[in-house]
Amino acid sequence: MKFKPLRSVLGQKRLAVLEACIIGLVSGLAAVALKQGVESLALWRIEQASSAWWALPLVGLVGGGISGWMIQQFAPESSGSGVPHVKAVLGYVPRPLNLRVACVKLGSTLMALGAGLSLGRQGPTVQIGAALAAQLSRWVPTSPEYRRQLISAGAAAGLAAGFNAPISGVLFVVEELLQDFSGLTLGTAILASFVGAVVSRLLGGEGLNLTIGPLPIGLSLPDLPFLIILGLLSGLLGALFSDGILLSLNLFRRLKGWPLAGKVALAGLVTGIVGIFLPVAAQDNTGLREFLVTGRAEWQLIAIAFVSKFFLTLMAYGSGAAGGIFAPALVLGSALGCLVSFLAQVFYGSLGLYVGTTDLANTTTYALTGMGAFFSAVTRVPITAIVIVFEITASFNLVLPLMIGSGIAYLIADRLTSGPLYGRLLEAQGIQLGPTPQANPWVNLKAADLMQRRVETLSGQMPLSEAIQAFSRSHHRGFPVVEEGRLIGIVTQSDLNNSPISSLNPSQRLTDVMTEDPVTVSPEASLTEVLYLLNRLRLSRLPVTEGSRLVGIITRGDIIRAESDQVSGHLDDFGPQASPSYLVYQRCDPAIGQGRLLVPLSDPQTAPLLMQMACAIATERRYELECLHVIKVPRSLEPAEASLRLDNALALLNQAIAVGHRSGLSVHGQIRAAHEIGRTLLEVVKERNIDLLIMGWHRQTNTPGRIMGAVVDTVIRQASCPVMIVRPQSNRFDRWLIPTAGGPNSRAALDFLPGLLTLGKVEDLRLCYVHNPNGSSLMNPEPVEAMAQNLRLRHQQSVSVDVIASTSPATAIVELSQRHSSDVVLLGASREGMLSQVIHGNVPVEVALNSNATVILLRQAVIAGG
Repeated sequence: MKFKPLRSVLGQKRLAVLEACIIGLVSGLAAVALKQGVESLALWRIEQASSAWWALPLVGLVGGGISGWMIQQFAPESSGSGVPHVKAVLGYVPRPLNLRVACVKLGSTLMALGAGLSLGRQGPTVQIGAALAAQLSRWVPTSPEYRRQLISAGAAAGLAAGFNAPISGVLFVVEELLQDFSGLTLGTAILASFVGAVVSRLLGGEGLNLTIGPLPIGLSLPDLPFLIILGLLSGLLGALFSDGILLSLNLFRRLKGWPLAGKVALAGLVTGIVGIFLPVAAQDNTGLREFLVTGRAEWQLIAIAFVSKFFLTLMAYGSGAAGGIFAPALVLGSALGCLVSFLAQVFYGSLGLYVGTTDLANTTTYALTGMGAFFSAVTRVPITAIVIVFEITASFNLVLPLMIGSGIAYLIADRLTSGPLYGRLLEAQGIQLGPTPQANPWVNLKAADLMQRRVETLSGQMPLSEAIQAFSRSHHRGFPVVEEGRLIGIVTQSDLNNSPISSLNPSQRLTDVMTEDPVTVSPEASLTEVLYLLNRLRLSRLPVTEGSRLVGIITRGDIIRAESDQVSGHLDDFGPQASPSYLVYQRCDPAIGQGRLLVPLSDPQTAPLLMQMACAIATERRYELECLHVIKVPRSLEPAEASLRLDNALALLNQAIAVGHRSGLSVHGQIRAAHEIGRTLLEVVKERNIDLLIMGWHRQTNTPGRIMGAVVDTVIRQASCPVMIVRPQSNRFDRWLIPTAGGPNSRAALDFLPGLLTLGKVEDLRLCYVHNPNGSSLMNPEPVEAMAQNLRLRHQQSVSVDVIASTSPATAIVELSQRHSSDVVLLGASREGMLSQVIHGNVPVEVALNSNATVILLRQAVIAGG
């Protein structure tokens, strides 16, 4: 709040400059704190190791464990380098990025690198800078697009401060993160990078800048073939390194029973043990790189350093430790360059061409070229790679070798792998980013997309007493004042409160207290403009006009609702608050059933299977069927006013009704137009007194807080009736697996089993009891045995019982279903139980995603008052 006056005093441009300077300053200070903290801990670790051989493994174990514990407890999103996380946020994927993330990232990276893990601090400084900028954007209200620019400026400042390379910070944001060349983006990023680099250099020293000393850096014509070889090797090994990162992550994910703290501690322990036998592996990135660049090491030692650093980095990153791959990539590149230079020296020496005092096959030149080439192959940012090494060395003689090595390495790595490393890391998390920023749902958003078109207005000739009554009857705190459709003013609760009503003449009208000539926007006004006016003028609403005609109103609540919809996964639901659904078509059969089962129809491919299951259950329980098709309309249109084509909807509905009639059931059908499908299902459940809702679930969602998608999650949480979620995989219903602990949730699922069993020839009916051997409860399979006996008597069917001890119920269920070739897996849970399992243990989701069987999840009815 205290920054708001600055916007009106300084203006948008000056405030942007101030914000960029603040971002650069705090990012530089954070980078300096991390650098000095890591260096201090590294010196202490080496001192301890010199007096006790076991110090390195112990420090690695304890430090890694503390780092992993901090991440797991306080900010799981601070795991890894942080660059993919920032890239996702800039790609409009809802992910936490705030002060909490910055603090945890700083502390966990400090502990991980201080413990000796083979990772770098420059990737974390990118996330720290971006997180600090994101926090600033929350303190200073702004548009989503400008918030994105501030976050990119923070990322640029973090990288610039980490490398003492301001140009590289800007280029990395443009080349990898943002792909945006707009003036405001470049301006804020350049200024923040400059300030961050200045702060880092003044307070943190030279950082990564290499003092080459008297060693010459040059390029001779005979060097070209070996520089090409260096580029080829860098591209090949860089691609292998990228694939190794993903492989290592997958291997550590298989340690499902291990907490993150244990995985990072294991990586620290192994790193410490290797450091005992190979001291070069225990050296920090900066010292090792300078040692290699100066060419003072033998080729055998350099080869050992390359191999050990290669695998230790893969292991450290795969464990989930906080740390980046920028610095390790530079170290690996410098080692590879040294090895190629030795090869060149041997070759030219055998020809009598090499003289040690010439520039031919100069080790420093090859090492620095290798740094840029390997960095380019791993990160796929060749321009940034060239500029980083140039800024570190400040040598123009390196530009041509760097262009040769980095360009060739980039082309080779791009050919050998399926995409950039950071994009592949996001894809491994289920996040797909568009190729360009045009995927941004806010870019072209206008006032017309968000405004409320139905506006309550007051007449200017209304007496004040009636106006007071209008306010008392409404939840609004302000009304537009119109005359003959023209906007003439706006009146708020404050206007009335500031008027001494008792002293006013009863004949006074609303025009006497209203605010004349209010600030308005056109329907084509951008969201950025709307937010700027709301923030600058401290308004809570803006009338939308065409000329003087009032066409809508937009409030802060409308914008917050739109942003909430984006976070919730309703990317197409921008607009005013959702209205109730509108009944477009309805047909009814006689109401002769003992209950009613609702089947939402949306996919022609899965509708027959859902109808088959619904008919089986309805026949056994003597229910009627209620078939529903919902046509979604934009929120900018009222459902009752939308123009709809009903051909496909009627065809799908009639097909479902025919299936129900063939089973001898009473079938009702309706088509509704609606803003929100989930809300419409809840309306129908209430209006039609639904006893069971059965619906399909086809894919997993990546939106935080969502489990199975917006519609299914809404129904699971709020529907008053039992809900059956079906993940269809096959049309066979012969072999059944029912995981259970014998409790009420499983018994509720079994209530619907008689009808479901009529869908096929029951060849195998199997109950499964999974017991956690590490849990506090004792194994008690007796309720499951009793349930099996009840099923045998009820269905005259053989029922098997499997009792399994496993720390991963989902894995055990999937393996058992595959072993017995189960066609269907039936799971029962209460609303809270299902959501808790999915969120914390992913049991139903993991089973559904990894099993070849059709998975049926039954959520019990919500009990009122419970």
